[in-house]
Amino acid sequence: MDDDYWSAVSQLRLAVADLLETLTPEEWERPSLCAGWRVRDVAGHLSLVPTITTWDMVRAAPRGRFNPHHVNTLLARQYADRPTRAIVERIREHAGERRTARVLDVRDSLFDVVVHSQDIAMPLGRTLDVPVDSARAGLDRVWEMGWPFRAKRRLSGLRLSATDADWTVGDGPAVEGTALALLLLLTGRTETAAPMLTGCGVASITR
Repeated sequence: MDDDYWSAVSQLRLAVADLLETLTPEEWERPSLCAGWRVRDVAGHLSLVPTITTWDMVRAAPRGRFNPHHVNTLLARQYADRPTRAIVERIREHAGERRTARVLDVRDSLFDVVVHSQDIAMPLGRTLDVPVDSARAGLDRVWEMGWPFRAKRRLSGLRLSATDADWTVGDGPAVEGTALALLLLLTGRTETAAPMLTGCGVASITR
């Protein structure tokens, strides 16, 4: 990952911190777009990603029944239990970090903060702008990976095209939208993404 990549990650982490500082106590407790996570849990997750170690994950594995999703949720909630000011300060402090646990992948760092920024902002009716290049890079990464989203398999038989970037994949009925809207679709935020999309293939993703 080059300097431009990490600069984009850092800028978005700081933008999330700026947004979090404006939230009311009630908004911190609201459901996010990330299923089963409060806004607070998403913030907790973002605060731990840059410094989490493989050992942290190994220690949490038994309590998370050795299920990666459950382990992720357990750790997010552990960090989410801290005072909101401490969560924001931690995100700021580690915004420029270029690492994560060895069992994870730094290639996920950008799309992770892009998607989670919207997990926080959108259900609260807030806006957090994401550069098109960052959203497009997220599309490339999520489309090429399998677990946990399995986007290529889940959306097979559709032609997905970004309206604000040079990105098209698949073949079949068209689904078109901004790179950010498509990234939300690829990462399973279908209910949120669908109204932002057009094309004769949209009906098939909302059945």
